[in-house]
Amino acid sequence: MASTLPPASHQRPAARPLGRGDLRLLLLALVAQAPRHGYELIRLISDMLLRAYTPSAGSVYPLLADFEKQHWVEAEEDGGRKRYRITTLGQTQLKLREAEVKAAQLRARHSARAIAKASLPPPVREAMHRLKKSLVLRNGHWQHVDAERIAALLDQAAALVRQGNTDT
Repeated sequence: MASTLPPASHQRPAARPLGRGDLRLLLLALVAQAPRHGYELIRLISDMLLRAYTPSAGSVYPLLADFEKQHWVEAEEDGGRKRYRITTLGQTQLKLREAEVKAAQLRARHSARAIAKASLPPPVREAMHRLKKSLVLRNGHWQHVDAERIAALLDQAAALVRQGNTDT
């Protein structure tokens, strides 16, 4: 029987995935880790947000151009594409904004979890809530055999989720 649930994207409006200025901070931090192409940066931000949000080229490239203008990064030609690497001035900016960068990274992780959680079908979200409550109520009192059995059941559930569509 086919599911009657609407697609996750239609269940609930998504919250803004990044705070104001977060993309700017995250991009600069990623360029500081290693020289990168713009599309690589887009993919890394998308992965950071569990692919629930992917910044557009129209939002990333103007920021990179601004970084260049402020001499925070230099663009090198690499096979017809630009590879951005951080400059000493960019590293200084990053160091001055270290607390802001860490806060932006934390917000991105939190946002990714919230988006992923909100996109779950309600029956799955409710079942997870019941499971968490049951685990807390167990209050650390476990027999080894019970823990092994529960772990095996959770592994089976995880395998079903990874398989995807179970209607076929």
